[in-house]
Amino acid sequence: MKLEQYIRNIPDFPKEGILFRDITTLLNDKKAFKQSIDELAKLVKDKHIEYIVAAEARGFIFGGALAYKLGCSFVPVRKPGKLPFKTYKHTYALEYGEDTLEIHQDAFPLNSKVLILDDLLAIGGTAFAMVKLVEKLNADIVAIAFLIELTFLKGRKKINKYPIISLIKY
Repeated sequence: MKLEQYIRNIPDFPKEGILFRDITTLLNDKKAFKQSIDELAKLVKDKHIEYIVAAEARGFIFGGALAYKLGCSFVPVRKPGKLPFKTYKHTYALEYGEDTLEIHQDAFPLNSKVLILDDLLAIGGTAFAMVKLVEKLNADIVAIAFLIELTFLKGRKKINKYPIISLIKY
């Protein structure tokens, strides 16, 4: 099955001129959701991943499921004030604003093999912030993976130091 057919297009959301790629329709179809996790697992299975790092909220959905499938640990990256222990933080630009992400300072040991995962690569701000946070912890980033990549926004330029995997490209 083509996963693209399970992505709903919402014009002018969250503002005029934006074509929003809605993944809730993919999540709502058990076969499509399973296939997306299975395909991601196939693409990274040889990377010996110990930890998957993903940002809230949609990244958690794919990160948790993929960590379970691969038998590795999951590390949440959250907005400020949501993690209860000492954190590192990184502020970054969004398509229409600015945000900050945090990770626990003890999220994983030095040189751990980490996969960074998110649902969407647009301009690359969120992914770049996660890269910076994982680099602060001196981990080995084995790849950065996405369900969807909006290629025309060229977000991969910010993170092309690492292998990039995208299941669906627009």
